[in-house]
Amino acid sequence: MAGKKRKIRVEFRKNRQNRARSNDLTRDISDAGDDRSSHAGSERMTGKGDLTRYRTVVVDEETEGSPQRDVSPDDCAEGRVLSAVGLNCFVQGRDGETYECTVRRVVRTMSRDSRNAVVTGDRVLFRPSGSRSESEVPQGVIERVEPRKGVVSRRQDNREHVLAANVDQAAIVASADEPPLKPSLIDRFIVSCEKGGVEPLVCVNKADLVPPRSLDSLVRLYANLGYRVLPTSIIDGRGVAELRSLLAGKTTVFTGQSGVGKSSLLNTTQPSLDLKTGDVSDWTMKGRHTTRRAVLLPLEGGGYVVDTPGIRQFLLWEVDPAEVEGYFAEFVRYVPQCRFPDCGHTHEDDCAVKRAVALGMISPGRYESYLRIISDEDA
Repeated sequence: MAGKKRKIRVEFRKNRQNRARSNDLTRDISDAGDDRSSHAGSERMTGKGDLTRYRTVVVDEETEGSPQRDVSPDDCAEGRVLSAVGLNCFVQGRDGETYECTVRRVVRTMSRDSRNAVVTGDRVLFRPSGSRSESEVPQGVIERVEPRKGVVSRRQDNREHVLAANVDQAAIVASADEPPLKPSLIDRFIVSCEKGGVEPLVCVNKADLVPPRSLDSLVRLYANLGYRVLPTSIIDGRGVAELRSLLAGKTTVFTGQSGVGKSSLLNTTQPSLDLKTGDVSDWTMKGRHTTRRAVLLPLEGGGYVVDTPGIRQFLLWEVDPAEVEGYFAEFVRYVPQCRFPDCGHTHEDDCAVKRAVALGMISPGRYESYLRIISDEDA
């Protein structure tokens, strides 16, 4: 592969523990007295632990973003990840064939901050192995993950959980009722989209469950902020045709909490997808997980959709509290009017943002979302 190369040292975790000692050396030496020549030196003891080993990796510096492992394209094929579970992925090659791939260990080593080294939507270089699985699916090994564009992610266990990569837009699906509407969760998804370079599309599903005018204020709020908002319903077909046209020719990730009807909405948009759906618990009013993993699916009208599992908690990944105000479009005009340049819009005196909230120029609900985000509270 042409381009400037350099070597880096990366830490990696061994995939097996040290071999257990075959005997008790301390006791043997004590029993033997001063004659220690009989003890073989076949076992080496070192102060290095399982986490202190490093390996050298050659990377290509001319790739966008962080350096990527240098792999010869002559030995690999290009593909896109259709789904990824743990270390096993299904990759569609340029030849249209679907390969069942494992992930090279060094690829996982270079993705320490990520929950998964390979995610749905990734563009990868993989090496076909020439063998087939029991189901006659050709197999391969992923050698490199290309730099990602258009990412929606969250924080989980202090690591980045990428929901989907290389997408154009995110359909943030909320429900008008059953489960109850959570605008604060919508706000968090919007921040994640803005940070990841993804266009947000707010879909308020199950619109048939509430009076028609009850959603007007919500639609008007986000529309005035420059976001597209689309009430939808699989019962009366509201918004389905418009949604279908918005999906055409783009890669869209469908995301939202469990039970809001993401899979049902996709099935209505394109019945041939035949995605599994579920109901909302009558007792908890929370959705049950029916989609188990994110899957990239082709659309008949062109483009792709990524159906993702529902979530119940959404914490933002690597969003500093000081930069959150920049993701709230309505704050921008008021921030320069604050008395203090580093105003956090919480307890400070003469804060223009708080004044705008009091005067009704900024939605109190959106301001509450802002406060919860900077204090790292759940939605």
